Amino acid sequence: MITIEVIRSEEQWNNLAESWNELLANSITNVPFLRHEFLFSWWQHRGGGEWQSDEQTAEELYLLVGRDPAGEMIGALPLFLSKNHAENTALVLMGSIEIADFLDVVVLPEFAEAFWQAALDHLSGPDAPHWDSLELYNLLEESPTLENISAASRERGLKYSQTRLQPAPYIPLPDDFEIYLDDLDGRYRRELLRKMRNAQRFFLPVEVERVTGQDQIDAAMDDFFAMMREEPDKGRFLTEPMVEQIQAIVRAAANHDWLDLRFMLVGRDRAAGYLNFHYGNRVWVYNSARAEKFSSISPGIALIGELIREAIADGMTEFDFMRGDEDYKYHLGGQDRWVVKVVVSR
Repeated sequence: MITIEVIRSEEQWNNLAESWNELLANSITNVPFLRHEFLFSWWQHRGGGEWQSDEQTAEELYLLVGRDPAGEMIGALPLFLSKNHAENTALVLMGSIEIADFLDVVVLPEFAEAFWQAALDHLSGPDAPHWDSLELYNLLEESPTLENISAASRERGLKYSQTRLQPAPYIPLPDDFEIYLDDLDGRYRRELLRKMRNAQRFFLPVEVERVTGQDQIDAAMDDFFAMMREEPDKGRFLTEPMVEQIQAIVRAAANHDWLDLRFMLVGRDRAAGYLNFHYGNRVWVYNSARAEKFSSISPGIALIGELIREAIADGMTEFDFMRGDEDYKYHLGGQDRWVVKVVVSR
């Protein structure tokens, strides 16, 4: 029998950090966005201001932890209580909506079905707070959570709906860069190689820079944000709260050794950058930026070509572009998978 423990304070949640990450490593969905340090930094900044608290509608932690009869942690459902966009009271999956590309429950595969049964028993019972909907964003379409929660919802007379949100292209990496190139459409292979060669033939020296060390990372992120602001859409996205949110995520990733911050240096200037995560033998492409003054050598594409080459050499299994259907992802060999939104309502 699974018992449900409710976590309502940051202190209680912080005490679970080590066991949370150990559980995640064996969970049905092991992604960096479900790491304790990622979600905790998200919560402290409310997704870069995506969730706006005030005294009347302040978000409240409501994390459900499942334990087996021996008291061992076998599952965790990171939720918070808030008003949704329809002004109804919702229990929302931590990390929603824009900042965390992939989300899910954290649970051991053998307990996945039973944990959802126990979680919905609790949420349907007298000890749970009032809620109108349970909203789970950015679940991968192949996650067993979809089947488990839909069955558990129907058994309790709850309404279940599921909506496709976005494609999330990724490249399954072969063990040789030449094989990767051979698998690309001919015109895109030629274009990628041309841009990589042109960058290397530029009249200034060109090299790939990996930034490590917190002092260097802080300064490099200033350059990264400056390049992002050269693109109008990204400039609008980079509000002050969002900058603080991204900085917090970068520090958390660096402190736990899964940050991969790269730039293409042209002479002494940073011409393009990729904010990536190295986690679970995959490269996760979180954000990118480029300097317009170097656009003639396509530094962004040249850099990502070098990063794919390096990922293959390092034995990485996937290069994940995450959410969004930008053309370049498919030109580089991206294959679609989808994220969905699940809503359970009374």
